[in-house]
Amino acid sequence: MDKREIAFLEHLEELRKRIIITLIAFIVSLIISFLFVKDIHEFLIKDLDDKLALLGPGDILWIYMVIAGVAAIALTIPTAAYQAWKFVKPALSKDEQKATLAFIPGLFFLFLFGIAFGYFVLFPLVLSFLKNLAGDQFETFFTVDKYFKFVINLTLPFGFLFEMPAVIMFLTRLGIVNPLKLVKARKMSYFALIVISILITPPDFISDILVIVPLLILYEFSITLSKIVYQKRMNIEQTSAISN
Repeated sequence: MDKREIAFLEHLEELRKRIIITLIAFIVSLIISFLFVKDIHEFLIKDLDDKLALLGPGDILWIYMVIAGVAAIALTIPTAAYQAWKFVKPALSKDEQKATLAFIPGLFFLFLFGIAFGYFVLFPLVLSFLKNLAGDQFETFFTVDKYFKFVINLTLPFGFLFEMPAVIMFLTRLGIVNPLKLVKARKMSYFALIVISILITPPDFISDILVIVPLLILYEFSITLSKIVYQKRMNIEQTSAISN
């Protein structure tokens, strides 16, 4: 076995270690979240005028598991991001290690902000629009299963999509992407974001627009942040080259 094979196996073992730690953190977070799942459930349905209907005895358990799972994902993000950072740390310089480590809290708070945007801003608008669309012609009747599937499908993707700025800043700091590449990929990125928006929203034009516009703004904001990080990176490299 040559050195390259040994190094490859060591990388695999390191990756396995990081994945296991992340999975353990998720399981612990899931258990903790499940202890408070009733409180979270009560918070999510506090603004409903009517009680949700159960169509089967297993529905409520399934909903509790889904709610706890989403909460566990949020709690696990800092650990997952830190383990990813530990995995790539040997390939980074000391300055890059310090700079990229600072992005980890941002990932966590951006995820929470995305969830909050989806639930407090987008969800009421879409729900109100759909209820008004039904009007007096239909009797509104929500089941636990349908209601929470609708909530999660409309909010959870925003938790991940709102991490776009931090991820792009992180990749720009590592030199993997730069503002020029992002500008060149704008049309393809817009297309991908539009497709994602259509997939995660109800099949109506208004809901699609309400999701597409924030995502496109978010992409442009990410480009701006990438320009700032890229300029700082270039200045540091120029200063280092002059001093040497």
